[in-house]
Amino acid sequence: MNTIKVGILGLGTVGSGVVKVLTQNAGIIRHKVGCNVEVEKILVKNPDKKRSSALGNITHKITSDATEILDNPEIKIVVEVMGGIEVARDYILHALENGKHVVTANKDLVSLYGKELFNAASKNKCDLFFEASVAGGIPIIRPLKECLAGNKIYKVMGIINGTTNYILTKMTKEGKQYEETLLKAQSLGYAESDPTADVEGYDAARKIAILASIAFGTRVTYQDVYVEGITNITARDIEYAKELGYAIKLLGIAKEEHDEVEVRVHPVFIPTNHPLSSVDDVFNAVFVEGDAVGETMFYGQGAGEFPTASAVVGDIISASRNIYHGNTGRICCTCFEQKKVKSIEDITSEFYIRLNVIDRPGVLASIAGVFGNQEVSLASVVQKRTENHKAEVVLITHRVKEGYVRDALKILDGMSIVDEISNVVRVEGGNRK
Repeated sequence: MNTIKVGILGLGTVGSGVVKVLTQNAGIIRHKVGCNVEVEKILVKNPDKKRSSALGNITHKITSDATEILDNPEIKIVVEVMGGIEVARDYILHALENGKHVVTANKDLVSLYGKELFNAASKNKCDLFFEASVAGGIPIIRPLKECLAGNKIYKVMGIINGTTNYILTKMTKEGKQYEETLLKAQSLGYAESDPTADVEGYDAARKIAILASIAFGTRVTYQDVYVEGITNITARDIEYAKELGYAIKLLGIAKEEHDEVEVRVHPVFIPTNHPLSSVDDVFNAVFVEGDAVGETMFYGQGAGEFPTASAVVGDIISASRNIYHGNTGRICCTCFEQKKVKSIEDITSEFYIRLNVIDRPGVLASIAGVFGNQEVSLASVVQKRTENHKAEVVLITHRVKEGYVRDALKILDGMSIVDEISNVVRVEGGNRK
């Protein structure tokens, strides 16, 4: 075999990056695989659109007919970087049924239909790779599936959305409010004009569902993930976090204990001595804890043309090596168990709670009494500001079941001495400095 031919579905930011990397590193890739790896066809919506000269002479490779890739017997690897769900799903299934190996960067698709896709890959003895679906250029899928395969993984916790990390970083360093910082992120291209998927945590939820499925060997879908975004985080919350020895990050968190898993995405107070606390701007990082490896962290650029293309091309090389050596379909679905996913009420955490209350004697005692009656133990209670006969109170709880905290807050919300429950943020990652 002198050449392995590749078909690419999509020529947007990531697809363009893939073409460029395959072209500029063709010699290196040939030596690493054992033969040439070449792009044969590229599916686009508009064949007449003017393309960047950096892509080289690809006019003869452009098509708007998917069957020229999916039904072409010479094409052995199909790369899906077009995005979307239903059409991409149909194309991938079609490719697998035709015995083609698939590389995808589509987190939405994998988090929803991973089981169906892996079943099709296994049935047809094909490879299905998806390293780029989580954390862009950071290798994390393959390490979990292969390098750390000998471990029982206890925890996967990470900053897996660059937009929200950029916003929280700027709020922390510049003392600005969320709305102002979001506008800045949009002007720089770090946030979409409609940032909902990022700032509400949906993007991170899809990624942590994928990581949890691999880490714990059980199918976790996007719908299983509890999600909160960063829109309620204020400059005042960040100020308190600093005073208390924490940073605020939007984390995807997956844990396993006693054959039950918890999978969630939400803002977190994380101690400043934790490795994730220093991951700033658009960078991503994934922290993994296993019984043999202990604690390890993967860090790098989580999005962008070339970081994501790096992961896609790495998968293309893996698929090409398997084809060249006649060793395909080695690693398919690793979800071999069925474990219960905990509800958020049953998960335990510490909590930061900020209240506005009436400033008069006995109020703090009443509040502490409500928490105590609901089995919520308070680690600290601080009255920080007093204005217009109202006081701002900040509490940190000991580790407690979330359902107990919610019950206490319901009672407090109905009490005349409580003007407002301003914010509630979970605390993770061990003890602060």
